[in-house]
Amino acid sequence: MEVTKQKVLVVEDEINLRDVLRIQLETEGFQVLTAKDGREALDVALKALPDLVLLDVMLPHVDGYEVCRRLRGTFATHHIPIIMLTARAEIDGRLQGLEGGANDYISKPWERRELLLRVRNALSWSRQQRAASPLTGLPGNVSINEELARRLALEKPFAMLQVDIDYFKAFNDYYGYARGDQAIQSLARILVETAHRFGGSSNFIGHIGGDDFVLLTTPEDAEALGEAIIAGFVEAVKTLYDPDDLERSYVEVRNRRHAIERFPLMSVTIAMVRTNRQAVSHLAQLIDIAQELKAHGKGIPGSVVVGERRRSADASAEAEKDVA
Repeated sequence: MEVTKQKVLVVEDEINLRDVLRIQLETEGFQVLTAKDGREALDVALKALPDLVLLDVMLPHVDGYEVCRRLRGTFATHHIPIIMLTARAEIDGRLQGLEGGANDYISKPWERRELLLRVRNALSWSRQQRAASPLTGLPGNVSINEELARRLALEKPFAMLQVDIDYFKAFNDYYGYARGDQAIQSLARILVETAHRFGGSSNFIGHIGGDDFVLLTTPEDAEALGEAIIAGFVEAVKTLYDPDDLERSYVEVRNRRHAIERFPLMSVTIAMVRTNRQAVSHLAQLIDIAQELKAHGKGIPGSVVVGERRRSADASAEAEKDVA
């Protein structure tokens, strides 16, 4: 989201302070909405749905604490970050606002750079929360696409690992949704821990949805990282199945034809695309390549990392397979 498209609602009853805040924020590229009291603030917030509310505590008609509580209690506005603006230094006043759902406080008189930094931090946090998977807490599709587009624009080689659990539906049908969620969360933890060992903060992990994940790393680390993910998931599987099912190495579930069918224990297919080996010019092309590789890997028994090497953009692909 571009900064110029982000809307900030400034709620301040003193016109001079309201104008100063408006000018400071507009100078930084924000779209600024204003309200002079609590009633107007609630009306504007519900109609315009701003990205952030900068809210004075002492307001006519409805004070800032009550405005904050009402915004938090309304479905349409409960997610909007709120920064309270107050001249009060007492801890009780600050706690009252935080208990009502405020994200942050700024004291009057404020320092311009601190104000802008707190606003940007709150907006960044809000974007991450909206984009995150509620099950794993990892960035979702919006953040994944933004990060992929950013790395492609840098024109610096990177690798994408698309990770998918094999036979997850059978596991989910057999044990139920709660156990299925545990399996997805286990893979998420493995991805985070493994990515930390291979490059730490330079790696990116996202949750596409369901049992699909993506991990962005360097071309040099990609294959070893994929193998480490497989090793971690093999160990996790031992704790996800009941002992009898683990010993049999399969579960029996009714298929779509309502016939009992045996399904192997879960494994993972990892599609590995390295942009230093495969020329990629845009996001759709990258995703298409990963989908082709994943489809190929699904036909290989067990956990597998499937990569593609091409000498030129027009050469035919040669699949590289590492089967665990």
